[in-house]
Amino acid sequence: MAMYRCSNMVIGYLNLLSLLASIPIIGGGLWLARSSKTCESLLQKPLLVLGFVVLLVSLAGFVGACFNVAWALWLYLLVMLLLIAALLGLTVFGFAVTGRGGGVQVPGRVYREYHLEDYSRWLRRRITEGRYWQAARACVVGSKACANIVLWTPLDYLQKDLTPIQSGCCKPPTSCTYSAGAAVAAQDADCYRWNNAASVLCYECDSCKAGVLEQVRRDWHKLSVLNVVVLVFLLVVYFTGCCALRNARRAEYGYPYGENHMSKMRPRWDYYWGRWWRDRRDQLY
Repeated sequence: MAMYRCSNMVIGYLNLLSLLASIPIIGGGLWLARSSKTCESLLQKPLLVLGFVVLLVSLAGFVGACFNVAWALWLYLLVMLLLIAALLGLTVFGFAVTGRGGGVQVPGRVYREYHLEDYSRWLRRRITEGRYWQAARACVVGSKACANIVLWTPLDYLQKDLTPIQSGCCKPPTSCTYSAGAAVAAQDADCYRWNNAASVLCYECDSCKAGVLEQVRRDWHKLSVLNVVVLVFLLVVYFTGCCALRNARRAEYGYPYGENHMSKMRPRWDYYWGRWWRDRRDQLY
C-alpha cells in the first residue's frame, strides 16, 4: 500500500510546490507590467500567462493526486503536455531571436553602443512599428534614465558604464562630431536626430530603439535559461503524474494494488467433457 500511494504523494507535493511557485511568477509579471526597466511588453504577457496556467494546472494535479480523481488527472496531464510543448516552443523561439545583439565596445570607454541592424529581423520589425515604439518611448521618458546622467562630466563618460537605454537614448553616438551645436559632414543619421532638449535627446534615434531591444534581449535570454530548468521540472512532474493517474484508476475501480485483473480464460472443451463423464460415473457407482 505504501508503494501504491508513493507516486500520488510525490505528485501531490510537487504540485503543491509549483502551486506556491506560481504566485511569485504572477507577481513578477505584474511587477514587470509596472516596472520601467524593460520598457517593452514582450516579457510581461508571457510571464503572466505562464503563471496563471501553472496555477490552474498545479491545482488540478494536486486535487487529482490527493483525492484519486481520475478525470482531474486526465485534464491535468493533457494541459501539462500542452504546457510543455508551448514552453519548449517559446524557449527555442527565445533563444533564436535573442542570439544576436550585445552591442559594440566603444574604444576608450566602459560602455557599449547598440545598432538596430545587429538584432533579429523579428525584433526589429516589432520595435519599429508605431504603436509599439510609442509605448516603449513613453516608458523610456518616464523612467528618468537620462536624468540620472544629466550632470555627468566628460570624465564620467570615460570612467562610468551606461545601461543600454542610457547609451542609446540619452546621448548621441560617440562617433558624432558637432560644430556650433550642429552635426557636420556625413555622419550617422542618429547624429542629426539628436537634440539637447530634455524632451527630445535621442529618443527618436535608431540607437534608442536598439538600446530598448538590448534590454529586452538580456531579460528574455535570462527567461529562456529559466525555461529550460522549468521544462526539466515539468517533465519530471508529468511522468510522475502518469503513475498517479494509474493509481487513481485502480482506486476508482476498487482494484487492490498488485492484484492480477486478467480475465479468466474460457475453459477448453475437454474440461466440460471430463466433468460430464465424472458426474455420470458417480451416478452409476
